[in-house]
Amino acid sequence: MTKNQLRVLYKNKRNDISATEKLKLDDLLLIQFQQFDFSGIQSLFSYWPMEDHSEPNVELMVRYLRLMIPEIKIAYPVINGSDVSMKAIVSDEFTDFKMNKLGILEPIGTGKLLPQELDLIFIPLLTFDKKGFRVGFGKGYYDRFLVNCKKETVKIGFSYFEPVDHISDTNQFDVPLNYCITPQLTYEF
Repeated sequence: MTKNQLRVLYKNKRNDISATEKLKLDDLLLIQFQQFDFSGIQSLFSYWPMEDHSEPNVELMVRYLRLMIPEIKIAYPVINGSDVSMKAIVSDEFTDFKMNKLGILEPIGTGKLLPQELDLIFIPLLTFDKKGFRVGFGKGYYDRFLVNCKKETVKIGFSYFEPVDHISDTNQFDVPLNYCITPQLTYEF
């Protein structure tokens, strides 16, 4: 299936998950995530899950990392729609966030981390395939950002669903994940 076909299918599948089931699935994702070795991780680039898109609650994983690695630097994206770029703005538990025009919460701040300074990145997705390619929301912000990261940067996606066999229209600009965590398994690519 193509990205557009999968995007429609998985938006609907996520929206069909009840609030109670979503809480359970988020807890199972956290349990899978806790199995990782985080030695050497000093920085994280995350995102605020959009409730109206029924995204996995990655804030559970962010809070876990704050407890496990108190000195970790955590950044969130601020997008620039005119050139389809993204910056990693540093935040802490006191940072205020504001809603952008796409309905995404962005940190209010000026401190930033360069892509080459990031050790771990949580990447939003709707679905992924068995090679680690993902279907996002179609704007390309993350793929443009990821090409500037160091080779060792760990890229993790979170999905309520198992992978599809193949995304038929991936291209040379698509950056694969290193891992995708589901409630049942963690996939490594």
